[in-house]
Amino acid sequence: MIKRKFYRAEWEEGREAAGLQALADGPQARSLVERGELMTAAAFKWRNQLFLYYECMGRDVLPEELACEAVPCLKDWPGQAKPRKWVEMADVFHFNEPASEEHWLRKEPVERRVGRVAHLKPEMIASYVYYHYQLQEERAFFGDKYEIIAIHENLLFGYQEFPKVIEEPIVPGRLATKGTPENWNDSRMDLHFQPWEDDGYLYFKPIEQVFAYYIGDLKPDNNRVSAREKRTP
Repeated sequence: MIKRKFYRAEWEEGREAAGLQALADGPQARSLVERGELMTAAAFKWRNQLFLYYECMGRDVLPEELACEAVPCLKDWPGQAKPRKWVEMADVFHFNEPASEEHWLRKEPVERRVGRVAHLKPEMIASYVYYHYQLQEERAFFGDKYEIIAIHENLLFGYQEFPKVIEEPIVPGRLATKGTPENWNDSRMDLHFQPWEDDGYLYFKPIEQVFAYYIGDLKPDNNRVSAREKRTP
């Protein structure tokens, strides 16, 4: 079964450039995809932070395995007795979910993989989760198969692929209710987000990709097709 994972980390002061270069040059993420342990692996940067999105195809791969080259350049994150470099983010919304490896393989080339971030107003987090879980599990309307949003504190990190794939989920919804507003605009998502003061974005804004790998590109016998993407800092 495919498991989708998200992590957030922060650079030590003055170490971001070295860490990004180590990630761009390092073989570990690509190797995990080539060996069939990950279907997709991607990293994105924003301000002094680093985000990982990846899809485990068997065992739970740790972020230290995927991005081990960056670890010496990352801060310790507080909050637990044992020091940690990575904080796991929680899946807060998706339109679709993996039913099997075959179901989750991309059937058409992926032109772009996009990471994006947004901040919720702290007092609106519960409302955001309520509306989105209801939409997700009632299957109120269909959306982008591979889009997913994760949360840590009041920060949202989203992952998308383009062109979008819109299809009905195979996995049944977990709610039998019909509470999602018929007009999604009635949920007033505009009231849930902290506005960006610097660049005019209303909700989410895109962030820069560090690397992205997909198994169908690195292992052609696995079928299908998305062009490999890799960008240096």
